[in-house]
Amino acid sequence: MKILVTGGCGFIGSNFVRFILKNTNHEILNLDALTYAGNIENLKDFEDSDRYSLIKGRIEDRKLLHSLKREEIDCVVNFAAETHVDRSILKPSAFIKTNVLGTHSLLDFCLDSDIEKFVHISTDEVYGSLESDDGKFTEDSPLRPNSPYSASKASADLLVRSYIVTYKMPAVIVRPSNNYGPYQFPEKFIPLAITNLLEDKPVPVYGKGKNIRDWLFVEDCVRGIYAILRKGKEGEIYNIGGDSEKRNIEVVKTILKIMGKDESFIRFVKDRPGHDYRYALDNTKIKREIGWRPEVDFEKGIRMTVEWYKNNESWWRPLKRRLGREIEGFWSIKK
Repeated sequence: MKILVTGGCGFIGSNFVRFILKNTNHEILNLDALTYAGNIENLKDFEDSDRYSLIKGRIEDRKLLHSLKREEIDCVVNFAAETHVDRSILKPSAFIKTNVLGTHSLLDFCLDSDIEKFVHISTDEVYGSLESDDGKFTEDSPLRPNSPYSASKASADLLVRSYIVTYKMPAVIVRPSNNYGPYQFPEKFIPLAITNLLEDKPVPVYGKGKNIRDWLFVEDCVRGIYAILRKGKEGEIYNIGGDSEKRNIEVVKTILKIMGKDESFIRFVKDRPGHDYRYALDNTKIKREIGWRPEVDFEKGIRMTVEWYKNNESWWRPLKRRLGREIEGFWSIKK
């Protein structure tokens, strides 16, 4: 099987490509715009593989997509997206362009190319915020996005749904919870905390750190996505949750403990506008229909992640230098 992976040089995308190339005989065609978060180094050890090829380009480029028809692609897995909420607050237009218009272009490409299955990677953030500590989002929960990022992803989900219903597109929508693990860009919460501590810098925490996220180790996530590619029913939506809810302050304290740092490294910062209180996904459907469940618990996953960043400074240090104060600019530290 030949799989077109879009955004395959990003965090989850590159981990998916690595999983496929290591564990199957499938071919991968990776279409990536190689923006600031799309790092060619993520897959450098596969660049000579006869089952892997990289094309630089944007999913909004319909002419480029048309040229890919000659590749005889069987399936498409769409990871390509702008994903950082803070950036979406500062510049929403980039998120609309990639996440909405880009998805539209891909859907038309699939419609014209007789693709066997289109797997669209969404996010738990399209459901909005759970305002209490009870209950979880199911696949039937209403979409109530609260940031430009999550609104753009919800818009893409609705486009996919419309193509499923109107054109009988053989598509599925996947909504993972917050991922963490190797190759995550260091502007995100967990890698920023780890790399800051490796540099003896403070760790910024929004508000009082009370917000709750459902954490999912990236290798569990990509294993779930591949299972959905193989077994997922066309037209369905599948949550992939980590069954591991943690307050942000708990996450930071766990990392501090693992890295032998005290709580003086915590810096509470002004809360993000429209900051969702809690995300939590119900995994009942994917467990029942696909037979998937998370295997890496949070403590083990965080330890593995810390070790990866310790052992791969040559990967993350250039990224932080290149962005300079842009990463820190998202966090306005209180005096």
